[in-house]
Amino acid sequence: MQKIAYIVNFYYFCGLKWCDMRKILSLIVIACACACVYAQEAIKRPDLQTADGDIFDPTRKEVKAEDYTFSVEYRFEIGYAQNYQWSRKENFMDMFFHGGRVGATFDFMLPKHFSMQTGLLIDLTFGKRDEHWRSLDAPSVQEEFLTHRILQSYLTIPVRVYYNIPLWKQLNMFFFTGPQLGIGLTEHDFVKPHLSAKVESWLQANGYETEEYDRLSKEVSRVNIQWGVGGGLEWDKYRLQAGYQFGLNNMVRKKVVSDQHMWQWGWFVTFCYRF
Repeated sequence: MQKIAYIVNFYYFCGLKWCDMRKILSLIVIACACACVYAQEAIKRPDLQTADGDIFDPTRKEVKAEDYTFSVEYRFEIGYAQNYQWSRKENFMDMFFHGGRVGATFDFMLPKHFSMQTGLLIDLTFGKRDEHWRSLDAPSVQEEFLTHRILQSYLTIPVRVYYNIPLWKQLNMFFFTGPQLGIGLTEHDFVKPHLSAKVESWLQANGYETEEYDRLSKEVSRVNIQWGVGGGLEWDKYRLQAGYQFGLNNMVRKKVVSDQHMWQWGWFVTFCYRF
């Protein structure tokens, strides 16, 4: 009893009453219980992971992986075509042919915005030109000339590689390149001579034609191999494109001189519709 009296006197000496001591002891018990609960939760909690710094970047654009599916697109094509024949030696003059192009193409879709195109196109062109030279009878006067009227009908088989560049919504830009084979279906150069009597007799004596004849059927090959480049714009199902073809093979079949060459180049502007 004496010891308890000493303890009570000590608390009174410190200014604390017995009710206050009970409050303090209760707070200590509650604090110890909270500390035990927090310690148990800390043991169960997994280690924190460092997040990617870019995940909260508002300026970052999400890049979606493109799903590739093989498909074939069919198009109808129509437009303007111009061919140009030029030669490095005499007996063939430079000429332009104007006309149209119509046909159908097939595009095989490839990954990474690429595609491959082939098809069947028909070019129908026409050209006319007079070829003059000085007369043997009157050297100062250009009396002798030939009138050329050329009609061409070509079956064209292109093999092109396309690269498509998306611009905005359904608007795309594209470029293409590749070879094409031209086969002359009907190809005529009707030559009508306008000759003086002296020149006409000289040509007849040397076995040359002096009446109207078809030159291309005898002297020029109907096979034309070309390499083309071009491009255009595409909106939804519609395309507007232009291209240029460079002739690769010598089209002279009957040479007057050993190194005689003649090439046929050309360009086109066409409108395409996808079915």
